[in-house]
Amino acid sequence: MRLIEAASRADAAARVAGLIVARLSDAIDSRRPASLVVTGGTSPRPVYNRLARAALDWARVTITLSDDRWVPADHPDSNEALVRESLLTGPLGGGARFVGLVNDAATAEAGLAGTERRLAGIRRPFDAVYLGMGDDGHIASLFPGRPEVGERRRLCVAGLAPVAPRQRISLTAPMLLDARQIVLMISRQKLPVLDRAREPGPASDYPVRLLLHQDRVPVVVVAG
Repeated sequence: MRLIEAASRADAAARVAGLIVARLSDAIDSRRPASLVVTGGTSPRPVYNRLARAALDWARVTITLSDDRWVPADHPDSNEALVRESLLTGPLGGGARFVGLVNDAATAEAGLAGTERRLAGIRRPFDAVYLGMGDDGHIASLFPGRPEVGERRRLCVAGLAPVAPRQRISLTAPMLLDARQIVLMISRQKLPVLDRAREPGPASDYPVRLLLHQDRVPVVVVAG
């Protein structure tokens, strides 16, 4: 794990965007389709605004989400809505192909098979996986103490969040780790949580341990 302590939140967003652009550029320069996993929440919007202006051949990039709330794509709590409003905009980022996680099924559990069919068409390993971390150490929608943390057989999993909207769909740990690089962006206030998660212990206590206690995929943590 490499830790970058940014000077500010704006600097952190710029550094994260730079890391992602470098990975996508490498894929495009190698003449292969590029793939990117992005996250929801409040912090990513400045990152996405920067990515949307990046001079990449976005038509060769496929983007999907690490997780989403099981709500319509135009719902205020939808991660898909965030991505469409801030990243898939303008003449640059708007050219990317987007694969959403939520479909027309009534529940996340009922929609799993349909979402997995969508995900199967994305080139892996992902060139970059961009994640955040909650105050409780959760990543994507893999929450402490939930059985979804240990799911290893599926591409995605339905779960429940501790806050509404509770129904979630999330990539599983093996999917998140099927990547060339993982970028984890956190606020400085969460560094103590990160420090506790770096100590030995079960991932069920701090799901971010799934990223920190492995040596196959490079992980860059940007704190700002």
